[in-house]
Amino acid sequence: MKTSNNCKNMYSRREASKLLAGTAIASFLAPSLISFNQKKMNERKIPSTGEGLPIVGLGTWQSFDIGNDPNQREQLSEVLMNMNQLGGKMIDSSPMYGRSEAVVGELTAKLNVQNEFFYATKVWIEGQQRGIDQMNASFHKMKRGTMDLMQIHNLVDWKTHLKTLKDWKEKGKIRYVGFTHYTNASHNTLVKLIKSERPDFVQFNYSINERNAEKELLNVAKEYGTAVIINRPYSGGTLFRKVRGKALPEWCKEIEIASWGQYFLKYILANEAVNCVIPGTSNPKHLKDNMKAGYGRLPNDAEKNRMLQYLDSL
Repeated sequence: MKTSNNCKNMYSRREASKLLAGTAIASFLAPSLISFNQKKMNERKIPSTGEGLPIVGLGTWQSFDIGNDPNQREQLSEVLMNMNQLGGKMIDSSPMYGRSEAVVGELTAKLNVQNEFFYATKVWIEGQQRGIDQMNASFHKMKRGTMDLMQIHNLVDWKTHLKTLKDWKEKGKIRYVGFTHYTNASHNTLVKLIKSERPDFVQFNYSINERNAEKELLNVAKEYGTAVIINRPYSGGTLFRKVRGKALPEWCKEIEIASWGQYFLKYILANEAVNCVIPGTSNPKHLKDNMKAGYGRLPNDAEKNRMLQYLDSL
């Protein structure tokens, strides 16, 4: 995706936490207080292979585009360790995200957890050889011999790159092939590509207040056996601004929702076509909270409607 306004997202979340502190629901925002009777994050199978994939991952746009500041790197190291401990697997990056690929590679290697994750990145350039060079650079930055998922970012020169990706998949250099975009306007094109090209994965925007994907795209992905990754799950932070200072309804306990972040993520994950959602963060506490959305039961259709109605009432 091109932009997620992750900094605004993080700011809004911090502000919401401050405003709710000291109230009767302050405990909802403390991931350490969340407890579910299961030891492993929920998984969904990748349709093309049947491989299980934990349903909450990590996006790296902006949040991992850092330099050598030791404090920032220590914080991101904690993010990665928390993710590993809570069962998250997918780390999604791109050469468009500045130093993010390199930071992911360096930190996971330093922490000795480099083989604990499912690595997804992208090609984002025109031309066959330039695409090959860019992807090889991503392998080097992320310190991978095999990439779990290579995606064509925002469909840039997709016909050219798809030929390379099919060849690399056949040779075992990559395991899965995908397409990505981040706008509602791209959904019709993604529908056509799922039907014509049968990719392993497709990544697109979807959230509780941006539900265009529900019209057709999610259903087509499920019908054709294409795994789905969701970006922009918080609508670039607008959702946290909407609920700032607002209390979670009491009935959220029934569906094991303990924070607004989980409220938004569990709405998305309730759709069975979704394999993984990838909220981005550099905050270890927010990372824990996001991962917890992958535990416990997910809302049914009636509960999803209730969630929508409550949000609309705010």
